Amino acid sequence: MRTLAGVPILVHAVRAMARARAVTVIVVVAPPEGAAEVRALLDANGLPESTDIRVVPGGDARQDSVRLGLAALPDDVDVVLVHDAARPLVPVETVEAVVDAVRGGAPAVVPGLPLADTVKSVDPETGQVTGTPQRALLRAVQTPQGFDRAILAKAHATVTGDVTDDAGMVEQLGVPVLVVPGHEEAFKVTRPLDLVLAEAVLARRRANGH
Repeated sequence: MRTLAGVPILVHAVRAMARARAVTVIVVVAPPEGAAEVRALLDANGLPESTDIRVVPGGDARQDSVRLGLAALPDDVDVVLVHDAARPLVPVETVEAVVDAVRGGAPAVVPGLPLADTVKSVDPETGQVTGTPQRALLRAVQTPQGFDRAILAKAHATVTGDVTDDAGMVEQLGVPVLVVPGHEEAFKVTRPLDLVLAEAVLARRRANGH
């Protein structure tokens, strides 16, 4: 498993969520055959005992895994966050902003950032540009995404087909999705360069006493 400053990225992601006062239960959805291994990994890395951390086997597809994670939550949980383990450095302020927006009445909330680059739509067959969307109207969406639990459960029970995030499923129900400000440190660590940047962010946080 890929590590960041010697600690598995998954552990960083779980710690980031546990820092938020509003988060009382964390369900880690493991690979279908890897729940015991993930449980042992978490137990070996000193996670806060004040947070109820559960590990459940996931499914073959992302949508299946989220549905299984939802089923593992206590019945009294009414606000659900869906977080990508590959975003280990999301600040607690971003997590709290998403929770606060859901509790304030928004059925679905995503953190997002304005785009720095111009974006082109392209014909995948020819490679030719088919349009240039207005950058001011676009946001790069991050996680955690927050939901009223009943809305998210309904989306997973009724929406099928190719979806890349849970907010997209909720959109298909005709439910409005609110965007709150994301954070530049909530980037996804998937490439070698991302890991270099993540190490630099951690080093800066340590230097600042965080």
